[in-house]
Amino acid sequence: MEYANIIEYRVFGRYALFTDPLSKTGGEKCSYQIPTYQALKGITESIYWKPTITWVIDECRIMKLIQTETKGVRPIKYSGGNDLSFYTYLQNVEYRVRAHFEWNENRKDLAHDRNEHKHYDIAKRMLERGGRRDIFLGARECQGYVEPCLLEEGEGDYDTTSLSFGIMVHGITYPDEAVREEEKGKMTVRLWNAQMNNGIIHFPRPEECEIRRILGDGKQKSFVSGENFAGLAEFEGGDAFGIVKDLS
Repeated sequence: MEYANIIEYRVFGRYALFTDPLSKTGGEKCSYQIPTYQALKGITESIYWKPTITWVIDECRIMKLIQTETKGVRPIKYSGGNDLSFYTYLQNVEYRVRAHFEWNENRKDLAHDRNEHKHYDIAKRMLERGGRRDIFLGARECQGYVEPCLLEEGEGDYDTTSLSFGIMVHGITYPDEAVREEEKGKMTVRLWNAQMNNGIIHFPRPEECEIRRILGDGKQKSFVSGENFAGLAEFEGGDAFGIVKDLS
């Protein structure tokens, strides 16, 4: 790519639930203290995404004190009826995120959609409008909001603090985004030793995580122009959200 294609934004909300999978075995859910790479990638994809590109999360700055709140909930049981569980949420969260996009090299069939300037301009416009899809902070019940904001802007509660959060889930590598040859056509889970330095978490790239395990085989979804893929053509002749107005 010719340019860095970086976006920076602020994401915040009343609650967040970045579930630690170890806490789910008994039917309970307990959030990690910080967002995972995969959660931030999902938020960024809700701002703007096309299968032609893949988002890479570079840094996340923790702005507010890490606080939790436990709620009693009644989830639906697979066997029918309801159960009683306790979910531990993060409360009153705010993060500053820096991310950039790259071409998805596994999508050779979408090479005709690789217009760097248009993808970047649309991503910035979608960010200014609060995202193209709803923003969730780890779970459906945790509504989030995004707006453009520089990573270094403002004062954070951890600007002079460094912490280690131990081994955490980094994310999942799906077949269509695999970089390592042995993981292509597979689904792989990644772990890493999470560190925060002066309030900022520097994420390693997905292919750089050394703790990883292949979960099983997977298949890359196919996209066909005119059938299930519009690419940048979706935004031609429409408004800022790519919606063509009915002028009749």
